[in-house]
Amino acid sequence: METKIDTAFSPPTGKELKERMKKKKWAQIRKNKALYMMLFPGILYFVVFKYIPMGGLVIAFQDYQPFLGILDSPFVGMNHFIRLFTEDTFMMLMRNTLIMFFLNITISFPFPILLALLLNEVNNQRLKKSIQTIIYLPHFMSWVIVVSIFYVLLTTEGGVINNIIESFGGERIAFLTSKAWLRPMYIFQDLWKGAGWGTIVYLAAITNVDEQLYEAADMDGAGKLRKMWHITLPCIRPTIVTLLILKIGSILDMGFEHMFLLMNSMNREVAQIFDTFVFTAGIQNGQLSYSTAVGLFKGLVGLILVVFANRLAKKIGEDGIY
Repeated sequence: METKIDTAFSPPTGKELKERMKKKKWAQIRKNKALYMMLFPGILYFVVFKYIPMGGLVIAFQDYQPFLGILDSPFVGMNHFIRLFTEDTFMMLMRNTLIMFFLNITISFPFPILLALLLNEVNNQRLKKSIQTIIYLPHFMSWVIVVSIFYVLLTTEGGVINNIIESFGGERIAFLTSKAWLRPMYIFQDLWKGAGWGTIVYLAAITNVDEQLYEAADMDGAGKLRKMWHITLPCIRPTIVTLLILKIGSILDMGFEHMFLLMNSMNREVAQIFDTFVFTAGIQNGQLSYSTAVGLFKGLVGLILVVFANRLAKKIGEDGIY
């Protein structure tokens, strides 16, 4: 007697599983369409202003002529990169950029962490909010305003700082044109403008620390410094590592506007970095292909360092950025 096999409950095929997953995904999108609509402007911004312009990187391998366009400009291969690595300016740019990055990573990066730890210990909420407001305000000023304020304070012709120095019997110091004072002035301005805003991320991370850990530490007789070192810092370490990875990726990207405003003919030797050089070569001197090659080199170095730092973070037990 023949037996019939019931196929009503046979397992779905791979194609059927894909179709179900696809339907489930679209159902989730329709359910949360308001959230995806809010995401759309951000995606559109990156597509229009970040990804589409990447097509123009092809001119780094051309002798680009604006009147010929990208399609008709002659192809020169790696000539612009060879020129970059063989010119004397490359070592100057690399040295200046790396020195500024070292100062940034050792001073500007840890300062907001220290500031957030100190603010977290302030028990008077009114005082804490007042301090936060005061240190956040410079972030909303443009670099033009920040540099202008320091110009008024530091200029040799009637500057407040030089007037004070002279009143104590000293000689006026040319802060704005001095090679020795450029880097300290850059770092101080960077701290004054950005440190307060940088504490927001760390203060937000500190609020997620379990209060029971502090209570247990109090019962063990731990002081504030020990609680900072053994509880707060380890708990916010993932946030610190993530921001450090992103900071390492910008090793050759120190920011154009700030340094360009501080740079002049007297301190150009120590102030010229890759960002300002791209503007000088590309916009002022019209060497569009060469400046694009410099910018592409800078971006590739940043990408490689982000990937390396992310892998290193995962090896030591952190989540990384992806």
